[in-house]
Amino acid sequence: MLPNWLLNRKGEKNVSKKHPEEHHEELAEIADALTPDPAVVEDDPLGRLETALAEKEAEAKANWDKFIRERADLENLRKRFQKEKEDLFRYGNENLIQEILPTLDNMERALEHAGDDNGAAIIEGVKMTLAMLLASLKKFGVTAIETKGVLFDSAFHQAVSHLETADQEPNTVIQEFQKGYMLNDRLLRPAMVTVAKKPVNGEE
Repeated sequence: MLPNWLLNRKGEKNVSKKHPEEHHEELAEIADALTPDPAVVEDDPLGRLETALAEKEAEAKANWDKFIRERADLENLRKRFQKEKEDLFRYGNENLIQEILPTLDNMERALEHAGDDNGAAIIEGVKMTLAMLLASLKKFGVTAIETKGVLFDSAFHQAVSHLETADQEPNTVIQEFQKGYMLNDRLLRPAMVTVAKKPVNGEE
């Protein structure tokens, strides 16, 4: 739109009688007024929108990755707590049982050395007590480890001596000095045993 000074009151173009140089200056002003602002020309709304969208997508991806990692950590923590809870339930009485085992040992030794001359009633009473104690321990997952006649297994047996014999296969348990016990699938203590070995002379 032309400046007001170029228009008369009727909106028609004024015919100025000014000096040509003055007209030249006025035309230069008009040209400047009509020249677009470079800042406006360079402004790209679509480009700015695409840039902002890319930044938001990167931020969303980073947040998602963080969420996945934290969720995995939380799941691992939950599993660990669950395992600790199960272990506490299964093995929480371990120390108590360790204290009871020597009592079993003494009762078994008393039965081994007791004879009919010492009183059948006493022997029977000890047997009943031992059986009751073993039954109670079994309810909590305590079981005795097999020994006599089985092959030696270092995971469950502790060899305190070896005996040369041709009557048993080498590496066979032939005598038990002290019982070993398991608490569910955990070793409470190994069985102390004597293990057979092949005679030096090789005779059978």
